[in-house]
Amino acid sequence: MPTITCVEDFRQLYHRSVPKMFCDYVEAGSYTEATLQANVEDFNALKIRQRIGVDVTGVGTSGTMAGQDVALPVAFAPVGMLGIQSAGGEIKVAKAAEQFGVPFILSTMSMCSIEDVAAATETSFWFQLYVVKDRDFVRDLIQRAKGAGCSKLVVTMDLPVLGQRHRDVKNKLSIRPRLKDLLNFATKPRWSAEMIRTPYKSFGNVVGHAKGVDDLASLLSWAVEMVDPALDWGVVEWIKKEWGGPMILKGVLDPEDARIAADMEMEAIVVSNHGGRQLDGAPSTISMLPHIADLVGDRMELFLDSGVRTGMDIFRARALGASGVLLGRAMVYALGAQGQAGVSTLLTLLQKELATSMALSGKTNLADIDRTDLLYDQRSGGD
Repeated sequence: MPTITCVEDFRQLYHRSVPKMFCDYVEAGSYTEATLQANVEDFNALKIRQRIGVDVTGVGTSGTMAGQDVALPVAFAPVGMLGIQSAGGEIKVAKAAEQFGVPFILSTMSMCSIEDVAAATETSFWFQLYVVKDRDFVRDLIQRAKGAGCSKLVVTMDLPVLGQRHRDVKNKLSIRPRLKDLLNFATKPRWSAEMIRTPYKSFGNVVGHAKGVDDLASLLSWAVEMVDPALDWGVVEWIKKEWGGPMILKGVLDPEDARIAADMEMEAIVVSNHGGRQLDGAPSTISMLPHIADLVGDRMELFLDSGVRTGMDIFRARALGASGVLLGRAMVYALGAQGQAGVSTLLTLLQKELATSMALSGKTNLADIDRTDLLYDQRSGGD
């Protein structure tokens, strides 16, 4: 096995381990992929101030996210079809998160069901809700999440329509592979062997639960109608009443929308552009974070996703007002490359990167990181 020292190492191994069609699904952004690229580039444009002459004995990376103690200020983002990247992928990531001490967010479009993950873990996890037109199905998902002991409901708001990803269209991404896909599968023997053996071959939260969806074939037609263009703040209010507990909104990128969420007394929001997979041409999340923090940072907790690849990125997000970040692609790279062990290694690497960055910038506690620790350029969104 190669020596892994960073997320890029995981990414390269991931592409050698997982079929091309599913790698492209993860890597793709919408249309020109300008926002996808900006998410990473704008992080790199933020420079961290190096400080000396400070006692940095005992640097600590622990904190809280939405009232939950965390060993590292990260949570695993709700990524659909993790079970396609690695057999039983959702359970593997949930276990790694549980052992390390960070939150795991299960996607509505997961292969392992809410109940599968609950049975395989001992601590509560968070559940991400896609709002579909069938309100009975949405209500049922909420009740199932409650029954499984999920501690937070994360409602995705930036998917009223599907953004087009050219790679998926060209690959004809489907749960029904074509001959050329099967030939590519044959070049990934470990992945193929695990997929043959796994019992998690369906979409556990949907098949057998959504009206008229009894198998993978019927799921195909249902998925076309999955998204709900009528998703508005009134629907959010309805979901809040149905859930009756702490709620987080994901997909907030504009300060005015953040203000509305704060007025509705959301516990937290995730500053997100869906990893550059929805509105191409939208600003990066890190560039919008300080503007949102200025408006509502004292009213609710802020998380950030999209473009986080290093411990230095975690530091930058903390400095600009986020209490934590969500890991999407970085998590998938590690999972596809080395399964549960890879996810655990990823957390260890990021923790070391963050701790080293803190020490070299003269910080020993997460609470001490602020905007004065960064040097801004025009793209950073800072003053």
